[in-house]
Parts: sequence; C-alpha cells; structure tokens
Amino acid sequence: MTAGIMAGRWWLSAASRAAWFSCLWLVLAGADIGDIPAATAAVVAATWTSLRLLEPSTSRRSLRAILQLVFFFLVHSIVAGADVARRALDPRLPLRPGFVAYPTRLPRGLRRNVFTTLTSLLPGTVPTGERDGQLFYHCLDIEQPVLAELAAEEAALVRALYNE
Repeated sequence: MTAGIMAGRWWLSAASRAAWFSCLWLVLAGADIGDIPAATAAVVAATWTSLRLLEPSTSRRSLRAILQLVFFFLVHSIVAGADVARRALDPRLPLRPGFVAYPTRLPRGLRRNVFTTLTSLLPGTVPTGERDGQLFYHCLDIEQPVLAELAAEEAALVRALYNE
C-alpha cells in the first residue's frame, strides 16, 4: 500500500474518531458556546490518545460479515445458554468439566483479546489463559465439540472484523 493511501486512511480515521469524541462530548456536557475551548482540547487529546493506543487499521470491515457474526453469536448464546440451564436443572445429565486447549491463529494483542472477550460471553466455556499460541478454556462438558465451535467463532470474527 502506498504511503499516500496510508496517510489518507490515517487522516480519515483521525477525523472519524474526532467526530465520535465530539458527539460524546455533546451527549455528556451538552452544547454550550462557552465550552468550545474545553471541548476542543478534550476532543484533540482523546483523538491523539486513541490514535496512539489503537493505530488505524488497514483492514476493511464487512457489514454483511458483521451482521452474520451478530446473528451467529445470538443463536449460539441462546443454544448454549439453554444447554447450560438444562444441565443445571437436570441432575441426571452428566457434567464432564475440564480444560481444552484451542490453537488460535490470531496474533497476540488486540485481535486475540477481542476473540477471548467474545468467547467469554458464551455460556459453557470460559477462557482461562494462554501458552505457546494456545488458548485454554474451562468447559462444562469436554466431550462436546468445543474446539469446532471455537474455530467457527474465530472464523466468523475474522470474516467480520479482520478481512484484510
């Protein structure tokens, strides 16, 4: 990618973030003409900080893939939640708790953190740590297809947010 395109994306990201921070200021503080100097300083500082902490991405987001991820997440949450409730309420259903190691393809950092945050919201599995490129999950039933489900969730996340 050329330097000009990268610079253009950086400025677009900075402008977009500044607009969002300006909207946040208006929601929190209201629109008062006397607040313009403070609002300007706050928006500039927040934009600069956000650009330093989270550099603009070169990836393109797919709205269709994001909607599919949301739908996938909701369906999976409902099914997994019903399974957890069924196991909790029916003492005859066996629980086989334990740990599984999932070999993620996501690099350490933001991408892996987003994935573990997403999977921590789903019932039945909890990320507990990582080592040597593998994420460890505590599961209610290790005989369920947990690794296949994690792979599907990772693929959906990559399609939605990190399609480069």
